[in-house]
Amino acid sequence: MENNLNLYYIFYTVALHKNISGAAKELYISQPAISKAISKLEQSLDVILFHRSSRGVTLTMEGELLFTQVQTAFSAIRHGEEQLKKVNELGISQISIGVSITLCKYVLLPYLQQFVKDNPHIKVTITCHPTMETLRDIDNSVTDIGVVGIPSLPNGLTYIPFREIQDTFVTTDRYLENLKIRVGNDRKAILNNATFMMLNKENISRKYVDMYLSSHQITMDNIIEINTMDLLIELAKIDLGIACVIKDFVKDELDDHSLTEMSLGRAIPKRKLGLVYKDDTIMTDAMKKFISYFMES
Repeated sequence: MENNLNLYYIFYTVALHKNISGAAKELYISQPAISKAISKLEQSLDVILFHRSSRGVTLTMEGELLFTQVQTAFSAIRHGEEQLKKVNELGISQISIGVSITLCKYVLLPYLQQFVKDNPHIKVTITCHPTMETLRDIDNSVTDIGVVGIPSLPNGLTYIPFREIQDTFVTTDRYLENLKIRVGNDRKAILNNATFMMLNKENISRKYVDMYLSSHQITMDNIIEINTMDLLIELAKIDLGIACVIKDFVKDELDDHSLTEMSLGRAIPKRKLGLVYKDDTIMTDAMKKFISYFMES
C-alpha cells in the first residue's frame, strides 16, 4: 500500500460527512490539514476523488469506486476489533492435546472435565495415539501439549511431572487356582506355564516393564500382545491369563476382588506421568490454565 492508512481514513470520514468541517470535528484536526491530506491522496492516486462546492463535497466516479473498497476494509477492521474484544472478555482460546487412549481415559478425562466446565470458551482438541507420535507432533508444533509417561525425553522438550503410577500384574483367583492345580506352587513353573497378556512391544509401558523383567532375569514363555489396556483388564477378568496393567487403573477391580495382584518378586518401580511441550513454545493463557489444573491437584 503506497499511501498511509491515515489518509484513507480521512478520505473515508470526509465521504461519510460530505463536508470537510464535519470530518474535521470528528477527527479533531483542522480543516486545512484535512484538505491537504485529501490533495495528497489524490496526487498519489492521480485521480480526483471529490467534487468541491460551497455546499460541501461529493464523490467523483473514481471516489465512489475507492470509497466502496475502503468502506469494506474499515468495516472488516472494526469487525476484527470487536472479535478481539470478545476473545479477551470471554477468554476465547484453544489448546491441542496429545495423549494415548489409556491415559486419556484414566488420567486426562477427570482433569479435563473440570477444565472444560471452568473454561467453556476454550476450544479443546484431543489427538489419541501412542506416546512417541505425541512427542513427534509436539516437536513439529502440530500439538501444543502432551500427557505422557516416559522415563526420558528428546532434547528440546519441557517435562512437568504431576503424578506417579505403578505397573503391576493382575489376574483372577480362579485362574491362579487352576494354574496351580496344573503346575503346582513353584514360582518358576508358574512363570513358565502361565499365559501373560501385555501391551505390544512398541508401547512405552511395555518397554518399561520389559526393562524391569530383564533386570531381574524374569522370563515369560507365553505372552499374548494386546493393543489396549482396557482389553487387557477385561481379558484378565474372564480368566484368560495374567495381565500387566497400571495399578491405579484397576483400583475398583482390586477393591471388589474381581482381580488380584500377582507378585513376581520385587514390585515394579513407580514411574511418573507428566505434561510435555516444546522448550520454545509461547505459553498461551489456555496452556497456562491447563497446566495449572494438574499442578494444583
